[in-house]
Amino acid sequence: MTAPDARSGERGLRGVVAAETRISDVDGAAGKLWYAGYPIQELAERSTFEEVLFLLHNGRLPIGQELESLQEEMVAGRAAAEFVSQLMPTLAEHSSPMSMLRTCVSAASAHDPDGWDRAPEANHRKAMRLVALMPTLITVYDRHRRELAPVSADPRLPHAANFLSMLDGQEPAQEAARAFDVLFILYADHTMNASTFAARIVASTLADMHSAMVAAIAALKGPLHGGANEGAMRMLDEIGDPTRAAPYVKDLFARKQKVMGFGHPVYRTWDPRATIFRELAGDLARRSGDTRWFEISEAVLDAVLAERELYPNVDFYAASALRSLGVPTDLFTPVFAAARSAGWTAHVREQYANNRVIRPESVYVGPRDLHYVAIEDREAIAS
Repeated sequence: MTAPDARSGERGLRGVVAAETRISDVDGAAGKLWYAGYPIQELAERSTFEEVLFLLHNGRLPIGQELESLQEEMVAGRAAAEFVSQLMPTLAEHSSPMSMLRTCVSAASAHDPDGWDRAPEANHRKAMRLVALMPTLITVYDRHRRELAPVSADPRLPHAANFLSMLDGQEPAQEAARAFDVLFILYADHTMNASTFAARIVASTLADMHSAMVAAIAALKGPLHGGANEGAMRMLDEIGDPTRAAPYVKDLFARKQKVMGFGHPVYRTWDPRATIFRELAGDLARRSGDTRWFEISEAVLDAVLAERELYPNVDFYAASALRSLGVPTDLFTPVFAAARSAGWTAHVREQYANNRVIRPESVYVGPRDLHYVAIEDREAIAS
């Protein structure tokens, strides 16, 4: 396959091939997503986040004792260094959740046991520690700002269930734990999105794993990427009742505003993750006894489809699912980051393994052949 000429590509690098990858693939026209060749529907139905993490990093599902070894490695990586823990009270008081995550991942590099070792084995260990650490950072931050004592990680619990346990202080019900695990699977990777591209650009300079992760977190922080799930929930809060969805959506379209959680730069039909999230969100709402947010979501969907051919993306139904799980709205994007760290770290390792520095072209559209004018003469020329 020949990559398009950079000068003929669209703004935002649409249509420009930036890397070859074996990690994930998308068919936007058909609404399909695969992780290392496996359909996302099968993985969401039958797999676990730990299995998916292994798959993204190794290109195959674990066999024998490999999954148990990975789980042990993840449990061992959950504790934050004392230096990072000491930052948390200040960050909880003064920083947003994503700003905290960006700062703490950067700070964690100073105390990583593998230091600045860039050997493949060292980068694998760093990757697993970073994925394991994310829930600890998010939950400790949240409990500090709520003036609650942090909850220690539970070595008996898998990754997603432990996250919920550290967040609210009690072991989650089996249904909630499984739903959160599926959510982590659905968010684990998605080809060359903005945050993954940012991570690969940094990795292509041979900067360290933590630096690449910081870049990814910074990119995810934007409302047009990871912040969309928070935006979708705030929209549902603002609508407040299913009967208000249609006029709300009509007003947005009339003002040429986005409906948060709809549309995608790749998919031209339903995002396959959104169909899974829709079922998940409905089940969670019914189990919780509070179906309000799911019902508003359904009303918004009907209102959007009545106006134009625009489909939900991964973030739309994730919003009401996370609300049902008791996750605060401003932690939605950090949860996304915690799950996506599986894919980010896999992409960084893939970039290292077959590296060439990423340096796209630009198309200059400014003036040429200007001549320098002394500062005392510029005002006269300008007037």
